[in-house]
Amino acid sequence: MLLKEYRICMPLTVEEYRIGQLYMISKHSHEQSDRGEGVEVVQNEPFEDPTHGSGQFTEKRVYLNSKLPSWARAVVPKIFYVTEKAWNYYPYTVTEYTCSFLPKFSIHIETKYEDNKGCNDNIFDTELKDQEREVCFVDIVYDEIPERYYKESEDLRYFRSEKTSRGMLQEGWRDTQDPIMCSYKLVTVKFEVWGLQTRVEQFVHKVVRDVLLLGHRQAFAWVDEWIDMTMDEVREYERNIQEATNQKIGMFPPSISISETPLSSCALTGPASAPSTPMCTDAPESLSVPKDRPRKKSAPETLTLPDHAPQGSSSDPSPDSNHLQSPTSPSNSDHAEEDEQQD
Repeated sequence: MLLKEYRICMPLTVEEYRIGQLYMISKHSHEQSDRGEGVEVVQNEPFEDPTHGSGQFTEKRVYLNSKLPSWARAVVPKIFYVTEKAWNYYPYTVTEYTCSFLPKFSIHIETKYEDNKGCNDNIFDTELKDQEREVCFVDIVYDEIPERYYKESEDLRYFRSEKTSRGMLQEGWRDTQDPIMCSYKLVTVKFEVWGLQTRVEQFVHKVVRDVLLLGHRQAFAWVDEWIDMTMDEVREYERNIQEATNQKIGMFPPSISISETPLSSCALTGPASAPSTPMCTDAPESLSVPKDRPRKKSAPETLTLPDHAPQGSSSDPSPDSNHLQSPTSPSNSDHAEEDEQQD
C-alpha cells in the first residue's frame, strides 16, 4: 500500500469551487467519452448522513478500452471497467475506485478543501494521519501536462477570466493570489500482488497526479462558464450532461438514477476513514498502511511487466476507463507506444 498527500491550490474560494468542481467533472467526462468507452453514471442520489449531514452519493463505471497500455490489453477481459463510488459532503469528500477483474486493487481518496495556500499540515484526522506519506504540491499553472492534453485556451499562464478578472498567473502566484484555496487529497493505492505491488502502486500514483493536474486546470480555465451558476443550475446541468454522456458511450437510460429525495436510513457503516455508504450494499474495507514497509519516493515514467505474457491471451482492446474521474487517465496511452516498442 502506498500513501501520498496531494495539495492543489486554486485561485478560487472553497464556496466557488463547490460549483466549479461539479461543472468540471461533468463536462470533462462528456468530452473524453466516446461510444464504448468513457464514464457511465449508474447512480446519483442525495442523502442524509448522521455524522456529516447532507451529502450526495454517486456511482460510476469508467470504461478503458483503447486507453489501456498494450501490456494491459493483452491480459484484461473484454468487459472491463473501474467502479467509482463517491460520498460528497463538501467540503469533505471520499472517493473509492475498484477494478472489475482485480479484487486486490483499490484507490481510496479522502479530500478536504480549505481557503489557504496548502499550509495545513494536520488537516486529516484519520487513522492514516500518522502513517509515513509523501506530501506533493501540484502547481496547476507551471507543472508539465502531457502534450496531447495541452490546449492554449487552458494555459493558465496566459488565461484571464473576463468575469472574475483573475488569471495571467505568474511564478510564485500561490504566495500573492487572493482569493486562494487548496484541495488536500490523501490518496492510498493498494495492489496486493507479489512481485508487481511496488511498480503498479507507483505507476497508479503517477496516473492520479496527472488526472488531478488536468482536472483542476480545467476547473479554473472554464470559470467563466460556471461562476454565475447556482447549485440548482449546476445540478440540472449535471443531470443533462450525464444522460448525454451515457448515450454517447452506448449506455442508455434508465442506467442513470438521479433522485430528488434523500435516501432512506438503510445506510451501512463505512470504514473509520470514510463516511458511511448511503446504499444497502457492503461498505468498502478499511485501509491500513504497514508501518515498516520501505517505499520509493518517485513514480516511474513507464510500467514494465515481465516478458512472459500469458499464452492465448487476447490482444484486442478491452472496453474500458478525474475527479479518478477521468476515463482518459493522462498516462495510459502515452505508455502504450513505449511498451509496444519494448515488446
